[in-house]
Amino acid sequence: MPLTDAQRTEIEEHGQTTTETRRPTVPALEEILFKAYPVLDHGFVRVIDYMGDDAAIVQAARVSYGRGTRKVSEDTGLIRYLMRHRHSTPFEMCEIKLHIKLPIFIARQWIRHRTANVNEYSARYSILDREFYLPAPEHMAAQSASNRQGRGDVLDAENSAKVLNLLRDDAIRCYDTYENLLDTDNGPGLARELARMNLTLNTYTQWYWKVDLHNLMHFLSLRIDPHAQYEIRVYAQIMLDIMQAWVPIAAEAFKEYRVGAVTFSATMISLLRRMLAGETITQESSGLSRREWDEFQSVLHGQA
Repeated sequence: MPLTDAQRTEIEEHGQTTTETRRPTVPALEEILFKAYPVLDHGFVRVIDYMGDDAAIVQAARVSYGRGTRKVSEDTGLIRYLMRHRHSTPFEMCEIKLHIKLPIFIARQWIRHRTANVNEYSARYSILDREFYLPAPEHMAAQSASNRQGRGDVLDAENSAKVLNLLRDDAIRCYDTYENLLDTDNGPGLARELARMNLTLNTYTQWYWKVDLHNLMHFLSLRIDPHAQYEIRVYAQIMLDIMQAWVPIAAEAFKEYRVGAVTFSATMISLLRRMLAGETITQESSGLSRREWDEFQSVLHGQA
């Protein structure tokens, strides 16, 4: 299970504690504060704390002294303008702190986003749980023939079961060794910082991850993309849902101008104008490489 009974009790007690504040709060986010959203087989995402809201973005952009009296439509227009023209600083005024439980191999991919404050569960001081990520059969796929870092066709039932058994057996065997290495009664009592090296990368870890809204959106724009690895994409989708509750106006602008938008190069814009004028363009006459041309065509014909 993602949470033990003790952890659930601790979260419930935390959620019942209220504190008076003069700072702006977001009712929709307050409702889900501390709630653990399950991800994969043992992971979760939950909001620990946050600062700012949609109004804070507007306030920072206008450098005003209060929340202002302008209409919501004016604030929406400004946020959409900021998003459209990539004015990032006002979005940096909002921050969120998340508690995330995830497989180590996803954590190592995640940490490449170097724009957050991170504090990870330390296996030097504590013992990691006997919990491993095992993909569902529908996510067991062979290496893609065309994408060096992606998946291809889903494995057949026989090979899928074989791989899952290997992953499970390896993880259990390595964790058993880990426990034996730590054992001070019947084992060598090896230091935790050394014993942990034996664990498989599908072992779960946890961290607190604090990030501002601008950098959160950058993370999400990459990790909710269909080409992103499935295991990190499902975390990103939960985080996008949380962002929707937290800053709904900014979230809608983000989905409009980042998630649902595409970027054309100067050459592509020129080609598009020529095509609209009735000129027939081929890949050979376009000045684009084959890959660029294919990407250009996929967008024009709704295949992106």
